[in-house]
Amino acid sequence: MRDATTTGRSGWAAMLVGLGLLTTISMVTIATVEVRAADKAILDFPKLKAESDWPWWRGPYRNGVAVGAAPTEFGDDKNLVWKTPVPGRGHSSPIVVGDKVFLTTADERQKIHSVLVFDRVTGKQLSKVEVNTGAFPARNHPKNTEATPTIACDGDRIFAAFYHHDAVEAVALDLTGKVLWKQKVGAYRPTKYEYGYAPSPILYRETVIITGEYDGPSFIVALDRATGKPVWKTPRPDNITFSSPVIAHVAGKDQMLISGAEKIAAYDPATGKPLWETPGTTFATCGTMVWDGDNVFASGGYPKPETIAVKADGSGKVLWKNNQKCYEQSMLAHAGYVYGYTDNGVLFCWRGTDGKEMWKQRLSGPVSASPVLAGGFIYMCDEMGTFYVVKPNPEAFELVAKNQVGNDSFASPAVAGGSLFLRVAQRGDQSRDEFLYRFEVKK
Repeated sequence: MRDATTTGRSGWAAMLVGLGLLTTISMVTIATVEVRAADKAILDFPKLKAESDWPWWRGPYRNGVAVGAAPTEFGDDKNLVWKTPVPGRGHSSPIVVGDKVFLTTADERQKIHSVLVFDRVTGKQLSKVEVNTGAFPARNHPKNTEATPTIACDGDRIFAAFYHHDAVEAVALDLTGKVLWKQKVGAYRPTKYEYGYAPSPILYRETVIITGEYDGPSFIVALDRATGKPVWKTPRPDNITFSSPVIAHVAGKDQMLISGAEKIAAYDPATGKPLWETPGTTFATCGTMVWDGDNVFASGGYPKPETIAVKADGSGKVLWKNNQKCYEQSMLAHAGYVYGYTDNGVLFCWRGTDGKEMWKQRLSGPVSASPVLAGGFIYMCDEMGTFYVVKPNPEAFELVAKNQVGNDSFASPAVAGGSLFLRVAQRGDQSRDEFLYRFEVKK
């Protein structure tokens, strides 16, 4: 995201280069300026530090942009700090707060949902907290799991969401793993499409916001973070879709953005009241929306592919759209351009204002994990554990590094304090073992 301050600083630096008064512009510096001029939501949580924490889905500023760098080359024999087994199965991404790393997982055979706590320094598993037993759904999509939503943390508590007993349940724990409260937030009984559940909880001021969308009475609900008591509840179309909402400060106010049900929609995150909506995207989406200035972007893939840009000022103006799809994964908006790593493994760079295709490059697919920008580079991976590090250059594709970690990768990276955290699995003929990695440049 770039606001007027960002545009001014980046444009000022570029002008000085053009005049010969500066010889280079540090990509890291510009990326940092953009982040610090972005959505200040993390400031509502004084115990969190953007430089050292990755506290929720898509990072401290909710846009996939990290503060600080990460190693560009990594693997089991390169820049590895630790590698630790992860029990069970899940696609939730790691979050990092203080001296701990948190994950959700599920034992699909015994039907147990758990929250895992790891030591950030050593990788040692500190606790495994069982939060539900039994009543898993009868079926799920083969690319989904029973532990797909990513945890959110406010600095004192962590919040997770699970689907069981025909309902979505939110649970809050302290940072040691002690359960503080549980709250069933709504029925969730898909009938036509039994594809499981995926949206991650998001935090706004004193609330945690949970989404449940299926072919029944769908909803977005806000709960008091301290008690779990409902604050507001807003209906959504009776349509199964899987995207996590996101809160961005666009067009002069905080807006909760979400795609799916063939709409781009915005709500007031303080009250849940609708702000505006525009026809667009597809029946089902999975990725989280991104934004740049007052322009917002979404993509979907079922039953048809579409990527779309909309002006978020309430006018409903569609700026552009195309027939590419980033269905499960989110996109990345940076410095006026949108980067989309599509399902079939092609990386696109589009100009954000009009959708002009700057370039495209075939990498590898299929793709489920969302990209991250750290230290001036984009990190992205396919489902086979191939990780690409790319320079976000709108003029041409620039590959910085290609790495291999495991051979089964659906969770998105986390970057905090100069470290890269990955949840990756290793598949064999008759086995599948998950691991949590921490990589950092060796000094």
